[in-house]
Amino acid sequence: MSDPVGKFFWYELMTSDPKAAMAFYGDVVGWTFTPFGNAEYDGDAYNVISGSGGPLGGVMAIPEEAKGCGMTPWWGGYVGAADVDADADRLARAGATVMRAPEDIPGVGRFAVMKEPGGAVFMLLKGSSPEGMPPPPAMAPGHVGWHELLSADPEASLAFLQGQFGWGKGDGMDMGEMGTYQLVSMDGATGFDRMQGAVMKAPPGVPVPAWLFYFNVADIDVAKSKIEAGGGTIAHGPMEVPGGAWIIQAADPQGAMFAVVGWRKA
Repeated sequence: MSDPVGKFFWYELMTSDPKAAMAFYGDVVGWTFTPFGNAEYDGDAYNVISGSGGPLGGVMAIPEEAKGCGMTPWWGGYVGAADVDADADRLARAGATVMRAPEDIPGVGRFAVMKEPGGAVFMLLKGSSPEGMPPPPAMAPGHVGWHELLSADPEASLAFLQGQFGWGKGDGMDMGEMGTYQLVSMDGATGFDRMQGAVMKAPPGVPVPAWLFYFNVADIDVAKSKIEAGGGTIAHGPMEVPGGAWIIQAADPQGAMFAVVGWRKA
């Protein structure tokens, strides 16, 4: 089992139409869904997402309280915490903002909602079960292959991730007017083959700073066809990236931003 502390390990879609979103991602990414507790789907269930290597996240309707505050469909990520209350306090003193104070989720664990110094929201979570989750194989279909932070202040975000979570800093790639694409790892590694994501300046088309998660697919061109056929919108790609993989950045039919990464077989 892997230690999730300081790393993303769970990914959650809050959406305006869970049933439609599950049909879309099931086709595009190949996910299966199980209502939490194996209940029958009733529209309000929390639905656990599973990829080829097991559970990785969930889908739920945007809560009425959040909807009233203007929340729109989005993907959020949970970072493992050793002690949610202590970690939320420590991160706040390091420049983060506590968006929702620590509280319990019955049968799941304790969580808090945070905003890092560059403006992107993420969650802290300490599960109630002592059992960890086995890490999926590299590029396992349906799992997250890359984590990209689109930040209002990349330097502050990078310093925060390194100082508070122990993330490693890899090479930086010059993107001209868009600044530096700074590679990072969640396990403190610095070698190129150990990178798990990047920090960059949020492009002009991104309305607010956010984490963009790249889901692994077997064939990037098949994924493109399915995104378009399912009512999604492609913002960028397919584009080849270092290492020979290809990426697509897109929005699902409800408007949540996501990305896919995979190989071109043609």
